[in-house]
Amino acid sequence: MNKYFWLIPILPLLGAAFNGLLGKRVGKSAVTFVGLGVVFVSLLLGISAFFVMKGMPDHRLVLNYGEWMATGSLQVPFGMVIDPLSGTMMLIVTGIGFLIHLYSVGYMHEDEGYARFFSYMNLFVFFMLTLVLGSSLVLMFVGWEGVGLCSYLLIGYYFETDFAPAAGLKAFLMNRVGDVGVAIGMMVLFAGFGTFTISDILTQAGHLAPEVGFGVLTFATLMLFVGATGKSAQLPLYLWLPDAMAGPTPVSALIHAATMVTSGIYMICRLAPVFTLTPITMDVVAWVGAGTALFAATIGLVQRDIKKVLAYSTISQLGYMFLGLGASGFAAGFFHVFTHAWFKALLFLGAGSVILAMHHEQDLFKMGGLKAKMPITFWTMLVATLAIIGFPGTSGFASKDEILYLAYLKSPALWAIGVLAACCTAFYMLRLFTLTFLGKARDPHAHDHAHESPTSMTLPLALLALGTVLAVWLGWPKAFGGDFTIEAWLTPATTYGQLHAAHGEHGSHPLAWVLASISTLLGLGFAAFGYFSYKDGLAVSEARAAKFPFLHRLLLNKYYVDEGVELYLLRPIRWFGNVLWKLFDVILIDGVGVNLPGALARVFGDFTALFQTGRVRNYALSMALGGAILLYVFLK
Repeated sequence: MNKYFWLIPILPLLGAAFNGLLGKRVGKSAVTFVGLGVVFVSLLLGISAFFVMKGMPDHRLVLNYGEWMATGSLQVPFGMVIDPLSGTMMLIVTGIGFLIHLYSVGYMHEDEGYARFFSYMNLFVFFMLTLVLGSSLVLMFVGWEGVGLCSYLLIGYYFETDFAPAAGLKAFLMNRVGDVGVAIGMMVLFAGFGTFTISDILTQAGHLAPEVGFGVLTFATLMLFVGATGKSAQLPLYLWLPDAMAGPTPVSALIHAATMVTSGIYMICRLAPVFTLTPITMDVVAWVGAGTALFAATIGLVQRDIKKVLAYSTISQLGYMFLGLGASGFAAGFFHVFTHAWFKALLFLGAGSVILAMHHEQDLFKMGGLKAKMPITFWTMLVATLAIIGFPGTSGFASKDEILYLAYLKSPALWAIGVLAACCTAFYMLRLFTLTFLGKARDPHAHDHAHESPTSMTLPLALLALGTVLAVWLGWPKAFGGDFTIEAWLTPATTYGQLHAAHGEHGSHPLAWVLASISTLLGLGFAAFGYFSYKDGLAVSEARAAKFPFLHRLLLNKYYVDEGVELYLLRPIRWFGNVLWKLFDVILIDGVGVNLPGALARVFGDFTALFQTGRVRNYALSMALGGAILLYVFLK
């Protein structure tokens, strides 16, 4: 069976090629069969590979398919590594990816670009699996760049509009900034370790002591983290993600909630033994993550677009993941990746179900009263909402409070920032849920025509809700009476090559309970505050906005960061670009370099044309004058 595992990433690539080249000819049924079929078979093969890996003594399955680059000291194999980290991520990509593909059948059924959509989605799955399974930094980078390309294509899917291509270009350019950091970090690691093969780098890193001060490894990991801030939408490279909601809702669920935006977290977990050698980088990761979590959460408090609220929620939750990683909680950070993949995909798909029922209306202030109209969407989104706010016993509670506990052990200030972000999350999620499903309908016409989505859309919602509930089994923290299974499971991957991997408890169980009680009670209090603020309509929120107009405008306009970037960065760049265009391109290159020689040639030609009269006597006179001049010159 092992000899077929190379098909795990290749099948989605073949599906992308088929639907891209032949989709319009073969019809929607064939596109659906191929688009879903290749991901489903990849899922089945992935499950098989996962259990093969699980049965190995070291929980590591290495598959090499020859050399890709081999010159001198540069040896880059075509290989895949399936271990607890990449194997779990592989199942997230193919499993949740398949459910989102299934959901897309109903959501995109009437779209004219149906085949193109599934081609892009299959291509994304291929690149994401390449990123996850690649055995070398180079192969990982191919997947890294590929998912960026697919993100651009899918965000700009509605290319006939003005906003979608602009949003796609914004995402593409901001990711390129981060990708420069990844490229630099890779080169520095190659210079230091002499290899791009990840296992070789980690093995050599296991013999090194942590850096004291700012060293080469610190520089390399900081550059890699710059790339992570781009792909995973952290400060300051987060601006592309809210605009990415211009793409179809299944895209938001797959790429911008469950998989692509977690690439940065995956990369840090993959290179965890290297990052643990750089305390400065770990501090930066923790503080940037905490700052992003709170910053994005405050913006989500007042947004009216249902997808924009979830977009800022995603940025905030990604910040939580980085906070966990920076606190040396690689298992905790990745566990939040796992739980977030379930409940955030469910929230986005539930939002898509609502949007479709409301005839593509996304304004929360025009919704309301949909509970009776859409019972399946209501109950599944309730499960996801409880998970994301950290309701006791849910998967979100387990992953969030484990991160907050580790953050407190690193710095009480980090814990306080994380708790504030959690309170904001509880408020805006109950605000979203209440405005969408409860109370009275604020758009009677749209409400009267609203109905539950088809089975192809509600079945994935139900399965994602089930996954959201069951995910808690993998990570109930030890401090709360569990065994935090995922930590032991991921340890072979996150400590690979380390001679003396750190193990053991930190802090005390009573401390964890106290911290969890404080954060949970505050979160539930803010959730209740969100519910009571909107259960009777918009009057309370409008009165609050009128009482604090400056703060409301500041949050509604997202701290004017986009405007600031436009004014202080993009506008000067455009001005300088126009100067270069006018001075060098128009004046020097076109004017002096091209047009001036042409103009001189025309003038000279026009002057010499004066002598071309067509009369023999004129030519004879010219010859005589020329001869006379020559005689004068030579006889003088």
